[in-house]
Amino acid sequence: MALHDKISGRWEHGDRIVYLGNYLGRGSKIKEVLDELLSFRINRLCLPGMIPEDIVYLRGAQEEIWRSLLQLQLAPQPADVLDWMVANDVGHSLAAYGESPDEVRKYIREGILAMAKWTNRLREKIRSYPGHNDIFIALRRAAYTENGELLFVHAGLDPALPVIEQNDSFWWGNNKFDDIKAPYYGFQRVIRGFEKRHEGVTETPYTVTLDGGSGFGGTLETACFNLDGKIVDQVSITT
Repeated sequence: MALHDKISGRWEHGDRIVYLGNYLGRGSKIKEVLDELLSFRINRLCLPGMIPEDIVYLRGAQEEIWRSLLQLQLAPQPADVLDWMVANDVGHSLAAYGESPDEVRKYIREGILAMAKWTNRLREKIRSYPGHNDIFIALRRAAYTENGELLFVHAGLDPALPVIEQNDSFWWGNNKFDDIKAPYYGFQRVIRGFEKRHEGVTETPYTVTLDGGSGFGGTLETACFNLDGKIVDQVSITT
């Protein structure tokens, strides 16, 4: 909310917003985060000239985990998959919707049909909160400016592959992001929002990372870019 207030005060006609993922997974106010995303979207769309495509939500690693959780009955080893998800913070997301890992494990022990009933129940809980399911449906793998100047991703990409061939690197990253030494497939800059070291705003000639460790006791970072990829404004909020 504090970040949105700052953005509102700096807003200029023609601005667009890309959220870089991980709205779930950390903290006790996950539903409130989604509500705030929806509220600010409505606020911006009331401005002259704005259209829905001007606001983009990328799918982060936490949303990818959540998507897999809603299909847990299809996993070959659901108990092991759930343990991995819990180790990667899905417990906070479950708690937000009144569920728990222990409850899920009970359904896993009862078999595939029971798991399917549980995932359907969780989907219904999500739908009971206006707009939450709409956000999950609207999540994008990546975003780019109209003429291909800037590319926005969650955690990284494989520089050897074009955008349409990227897979898990979007969400889990790899150690190749910093190896981008030239425009990636014509994009002047690639901007990502998650990096395991949470070192803040870091730049190379062809990349930018915006991760101050929000949710881990650090800061929530945002930046305004022009079409040349230059940061022309920046806001940091302590979380």
